[in-house]
Amino acid sequence: MGDLWVGAWVASAVIGVMVWGLIFYSLFKFRRREGNEVPRQVRYHVPLEVLYTSVPFLIIVVLFFYTVKAENRVLAQVDQPAHTVNVVGQKWSWTFNYMEQDNPEIGATVHEVGTIEKIPELVLPVNKPVRFNIYSADVIHSFWVPAFYFKMDAIPGKPNSFDLTPTKTGTFDGKCAELCGTYHAAMLFTVKVVSEDEYTAYVKGLADKGQTGELVGPAGNSALPTAPHKEEKK
Repeated sequence: MGDLWVGAWVASAVIGVMVWGLIFYSLFKFRRREGNEVPRQVRYHVPLEVLYTSVPFLIIVVLFFYTVKAENRVLAQVDQPAHTVNVVGQKWSWTFNYMEQDNPEIGATVHEVGTIEKIPELVLPVNKPVRFNIYSADVIHSFWVPAFYFKMDAIPGKPNSFDLTPTKTGTFDGKCAELCGTYHAAMLFTVKVVSEDEYTAYVKGLADKGQTGELVGPAGNSALPTAPHKEEKK
């Protein structure tokens, strides 16, 4: 994604310099001379018309090619991801289900739930491919971590998925990138990339707190907790 972004800016800069060059060349070359002579008028210029029709089309084709190429690389998935996280977007926060039931060190599905008052934390192991399955419990949300240069919509009734391999430890901000309603601005979360051992210890800690089982929303086996609504003063 970064290479596509930089490449698009480089291409735009080259095209911009060419256009500006033609503009200034025309201003100088065809400026009004002494005696108020008007430059020679040409009604048709077939080579020029072919040029300014074909060049934009060529630019679009090249940009489209590299966009599709980058998209295919970004959405490519491994056969066996090391970990799977089922992400649920709900009004007005996120639920992270760590699908570790087949992991002998953990042996259970564990969840972390956020609310308006509590920003949830998503912990990921560094240098390990993680499969994200994205769901929505109500309206359209969008799972976005700006530092990852990627986001994906959570659409009711239409699960999405992508793979990600974090390559750098640290703490990163995440948010909902889709205007989803009244408390859209509260749909924040934190991503913490740690070592494999720290990841395992964190998930075990959630299990020890009793946060086991998958939460998939009101239509699933259990309802997602939500922040209580405060009554307006009359």
